[in-house]
Amino acid sequence: MVRGAMKKIFFCFLTLITIISYAKTLEYPVRFAVIGDRTGSAQPGIYEEIVAEIELLKPDFVITVGDMIEGPSDDTIEINRRWKEYKSLIGTLSMPIYFTPGNNDIWDNLSLLFYKRYASKPYYSFDVKGVHFISLDVSRYYNSTEIPQEQINWLVNDLKKNKKAAYTIVFYHKPFWADEIAAGKPDTLHTIFKNYGVDAVFNGHVHSYFSGKIDGILYTDVSTSGGAGDVGPTGLLYHFTWVTVDNNGISIAPIKINSVLPWDEVTISDVGNINKIYNSGITFENTIYVNDDFSVTDTIFIVKIINPNTDVALEDTLNWTTNESWSIKPQSLLVKVTPNDSAIYKFTVKNKKKLYLVPELSMRFPYAKDKTYEVKKSLPVARQIYCYQTTKPPVIDGKISEPFWQKPVYKLFSPDGGQVKIDSTYFCFAHDDKNLYIATLCQDPKVDSIITKAVKQDDAVYSEDCVGYFFVPNRDSGTIYQIYFNPNGVVFDQKIKENGNIADREWNGTYEAKTFKGKDFWSIEARIPLEQLNAKVVQGQEWGVNFRRKQPRFKSTADWQVPIQYDPKSYGLLIMK
Repeated sequence: MVRGAMKKIFFCFLTLITIISYAKTLEYPVRFAVIGDRTGSAQPGIYEEIVAEIELLKPDFVITVGDMIEGPSDDTIEINRRWKEYKSLIGTLSMPIYFTPGNNDIWDNLSLLFYKRYASKPYYSFDVKGVHFISLDVSRYYNSTEIPQEQINWLVNDLKKNKKAAYTIVFYHKPFWADEIAAGKPDTLHTIFKNYGVDAVFNGHVHSYFSGKIDGILYTDVSTSGGAGDVGPTGLLYHFTWVTVDNNGISIAPIKINSVLPWDEVTISDVGNINKIYNSGITFENTIYVNDDFSVTDTIFIVKIINPNTDVALEDTLNWTTNESWSIKPQSLLVKVTPNDSAIYKFTVKNKKKLYLVPELSMRFPYAKDKTYEVKKSLPVARQIYCYQTTKPPVIDGKISEPFWQKPVYKLFSPDGGQVKIDSTYFCFAHDDKNLYIATLCQDPKVDSIITKAVKQDDAVYSEDCVGYFFVPNRDSGTIYQIYFNPNGVVFDQKIKENGNIADREWNGTYEAKTFKGKDFWSIEARIPLEQLNAKVVQGQEWGVNFRRKQPRFKSTADWQVPIQYDPKSYGLLIMK
């Protein structure tokens, strides 16, 4: 009797264990879709198409990695409109959608209020079928150390409370890990994730797809789902990412139209190889200087090709794409470079007075087994202008009346290198031993309708009527001083290093600047002390320079040399006379 009773209890216990185990199994699978950035120059129709595809797949839920609206803006009506537009785009989804804030969604306290109204709390967590999900807010921070302690404390406490979750998955906009932990640098978030058992992390922001497994954590950066971007090395651009969580673990697949791709489509090591190829695979050994009429006489141009691969030979055809104005000989040639070696090639360049579009060189490099990456680089051309010496400083009144304002520069281009779409603009430059002087006259028959909302230094001057300058006093150092003025003389400025990778917005110059408004124009004069540009003027000295005018009424700009970049090698010359 006792033995029979014990046997019955034993089988009841086994049955209970089986039921519990089966119930746990029924929690899975969890299937969800991760949508990448929509903005950063949203491309019409792309996001809507991705939303429609996701709806057909019927995941358990959808989550974004940020940049859902176009920011920034200080116009509350416009911010409200942008959020309503976005909510209408996702209105066809029949499943829950969760949001992660990007830098185009939250950029200040005002935008935070709108985010809370239309999206969610900036950081929060939720659970689906035993899986714990966390969405963090890194919208206004540039690295993991800048995240406020309040949010870090919340994250640690949330992970502690949910340590029994079957899996924990985290979302935040900017992939700090790619620049920090993957590069051997400390990463506050990664340390926390490793200590508290996070299984996977998803990001966006950079508009390209890559992945990496670090300390057992699956990191995935989702490419753009509608914002402007470049096609990745395998042809991947617009997509969303499909994730399945079940008893076998976490499966991740980027999905573009009519195709499902493997999680390791582009690995962090692939990105490293591609970056090496892009940065050093093709090096231009000299610059093509153009005459005032944009002509170029027969000039020898030298290209250095480097094969950074240690085990794969480089063999491909180098091609120049030109228009009817430019001539490059030879226009194509076969390139062969052994592993970890380089070769020099020479070309003859000529131009018939039409500057843009400049010739483009293209060639494919191997970066992994059976994978190649096409490098395209434009011929480096440089215009030349003069900065005239004056012994008598100008009266800074905005009227540009002094006789030494000589030979204004007025031949400008639209950003695509075509005909200027805005009103005529004239730039002048002068100097003495201690100061750089700039003067610009901007014609505008509707001068009363110009847009000037900025009121203090470092407000968003660059988004309204303005003129902007990029100075590189020391071309070897590569430090760029970017300075914008609006028609009220309000300035935005910053110091830029390492081809735009480091932007110091805390740097502020001191300027004497005055503007003047006429019947059909506005103008500005400014004195910029050379000392704050860490510069001294020497006769014949060559600065790197570029400059532009923005005119929102035409939704365009007029640029001296295009495209405007943060690469000082792409700038023209300001020659001290």
